[in-house]
Amino acid sequence: MDPVTLYQFELCPFCHKVKAGLELKGIPFSKVEVNPMGKKELPDLPTDSPRKVPVIEANGELIFDSTTILNYLDERCEGALRFLPADPESRAKAVAIEQWVDDVLVMALPTVIYGTWREALTAAQVTARTSNFGFFQNMSVRAGGPLIMHQIAKRILKKNGRTDGHQWVGEALDRVEEWLGDEAFVAGPALTLGDVAIHGALSCVRDFPIFEKVTSRPRLSSWFRRVQDLRDEHAAPARG
Repeated sequence: MDPVTLYQFELCPFCHKVKAGLELKGIPFSKVEVNPMGKKELPDLPTDSPRKVPVIEANGELIFDSTTILNYLDERCEGALRFLPADPESRAKAVAIEQWVDDVLVMALPTVIYGTWREALTAAQVTARTSNFGFFQNMSVRAGGPLIMHQIAKRILKKNGRTDGHQWVGEALDRVEEWLGDEAFVAGPALTLGDVAIHGALSCVRDFPIFEKVTSRPRLSSWFRRVQDLRDEHAAPARG
């Protein structure tokens, strides 16, 4: 596959899912950081598509939605690591886990990225540090970002009937460990779409204290390193 352009926001778990997929497939890609306030960096999308990240531009096409993108990559790069196994039972489990990531894990993670003022300030600093925004955009993110981000976390908790984001994420990590059991990966002995989605989403919180909950669990920590080793092994050289 030709090099890909990924339109992303650094603290978006959905975008990290896509980055995990691109690296595991060995597809070279460049990133365009999208300001979540104005989103003017996004390309011209079809009228029926949501104006949000992630979006990839590949082979002259624009593809959006992280699940759709991962399936697209799996179909177009058949010779690389496959995300969907041939075995029907493993395939169904991988698809169900990926859906759970979107429905549960990705919803829980922002509450521990933006949940406290300190976390929200860290999130704003990460955004400004990793972005390609201009000076004034960076300043606006640093100044106004923590307030907006903290309010987002509060709304997510309320909508899901939760009061403690860290407990919510802890329960999600318990679920991942249940899937792992004594296997190397969440759907069996080989990496699948479920591993891509979980590893990508958890990569989003590496700069935050919650990541210690991942590294403090031996089974989960070993799995995370195992998938990371595969990402490092297959990743194409960075293109910016």
